[in-house]
Amino acid sequence: MVVEGVERSPHRALLRALGLSDEELSRPFIGIANSWNEVVPGHIHLDKLSCKVKDGVRSRNGVPLEFNTIAVCDGLAMGHEGMKFSLVSREVIADSIEIMVNAHRFDALVCIGSCDKIEPGMVIAMTRLNVPSIFLNGGPMRCGYYAGRRLSTGDVFEAVGKYSAGELSLEELKQVEKYACPGAGSCAGLYTANTMAILIEALGLMLPGASTIPAEDSRRYEVAYKTGQTIMNALEIDLKPKDILTYEAFLNAITVDMAMGGSTNAILHLIAIAREAGVKLTLEDFDKISNRTPYIVDLIPGGRYPVEDLDKVGGLPLVMKKLLDAGLIDGDVLTITGKTLRQNLEEYVFPPQTLDVVKPIENPLSKHGSIVVLKGNLAPEGAVVKISGVKNLIHKGPAKVFNSEEEAFKSTMNGEIEEGDVVVIRYEGPRGGPGMREMLSITAILVGQGLGEKVALVTDGRFSGATRGLMVGHVSPEAAVGGPIAVVEEDDEIIIDVPNKKLELNISREELEDRLSRWSPPEPRYRRGILKRYSELALPSHLGAGLE
Repeated sequence: MVVEGVERSPHRALLRALGLSDEELSRPFIGIANSWNEVVPGHIHLDKLSCKVKDGVRSRNGVPLEFNTIAVCDGLAMGHEGMKFSLVSREVIADSIEIMVNAHRFDALVCIGSCDKIEPGMVIAMTRLNVPSIFLNGGPMRCGYYAGRRLSTGDVFEAVGKYSAGELSLEELKQVEKYACPGAGSCAGLYTANTMAILIEALGLMLPGASTIPAEDSRRYEVAYKTGQTIMNALEIDLKPKDILTYEAFLNAITVDMAMGGSTNAILHLIAIAREAGVKLTLEDFDKISNRTPYIVDLIPGGRYPVEDLDKVGGLPLVMKKLLDAGLIDGDVLTITGKTLRQNLEEYVFPPQTLDVVKPIENPLSKHGSIVVLKGNLAPEGAVVKISGVKNLIHKGPAKVFNSEEEAFKSTMNGEIEEGDVVVIRYEGPRGGPGMREMLSITAILVGQGLGEKVALVTDGRFSGATRGLMVGHVSPEAAVGGPIAVVEEDDEIIIDVPNKKLELNISREELEDRLSRWSPPEPRYRRGILKRYSELALPSHLGAGLE
């Protein structure tokens, strides 16, 4: 506390300027970190949520003090230089919350956020600070409707591809654009934002069932109030993030991700959070769990339903109950409620099952998880591919090589990618991009052009949770540090063999070694600013792409 003792009289004077009374100065100070802004649809309503959180804090005699942090919308940043700043923002968010909490000595912390990098950035900060903390997401956007069809953000990106292929008129594209995003919330499918919100709940840092309540649903304000009350309970029993974020909790979250077909970005974020918690997670953990976990949740982009429909049947608790009953997760892990996961699920009231969003364990969509780790001479330290909804799991074809996303995008829009090709996009990794851009623009265009099941893509960058098709990302080592992807040549044959977990460049070892011996790093793309700093300090993707 910054208010106790005679020597803190100046501090109390400053706090009195905020209107705090003697009584309030004697109560716990609860920091409310909020990423509200007027730029991002997932955040436009978070100011209202924070009001309910603060009401909950006050109801248990706490003093809530709100501050803001930044938020990047990946959809708005997609397809241009702005995407280089997205993953970097995760680190800035974590650092900014760390600064605010430590500088002002808050007793506990509530983080209110939404969207792809804000959610993990906040959890990294919560873990690093290790004061009693709880997270609340803004909730998923509801689907839009046009011409009798449900729409989400990913459909608009794919519609651009259909327009470029002559399958959609300009007026039809405009109508899709107009109706796809009907209001506040994180994009409607199981893209990265909703994936991470669900996994934060799975880790035990959010109230049960909270992650899937739609943004524009009155229940979200109810859970916001309970969030404020719960942080006061956590403070009273001194329950901290590192008490919750055990190795077993991370294994639970990975199992949920595999069962649901979540975004590949979850690998980066879970590894980065675990690193802060002092828990060692590796790609092998993800691979091992994927092998034993059935894929049971039918959500877009790989399936049929938006996240709002998962909420209708019981949200994440329904998924975790099925996994727990099957012995696939640990029910004895501690959660922010002060109870175990098992106890939370025993108390949870499930609604009637009216939709088949969640399949029975014994009759899954697939017997194995949705994310597969590939290795081979093209990715000695690993690469990842999401296979939910992917029909062709083996692909062999000639490389079409590009040294940036822009080059690949232009070529694709010009119709230069042909059936059978393997599109290689390099120098887009954590250090090379820098910032490890998402490739939704190009992958969606390939799908829209009808090539989604006829070509493959390999990159040291990453993908949006909305990406679908045989798209291999996170190739490590990346091109900028001399990984084998740096020496792939035009028309080299590349073999992607998901069943055997192989990613191979079909040349001899001697030829590969000779090419690597002649490789030299390119000139840095940035010589000042945050991208320069990130390019010098970023860890490889298989270690979470955080900062050293």
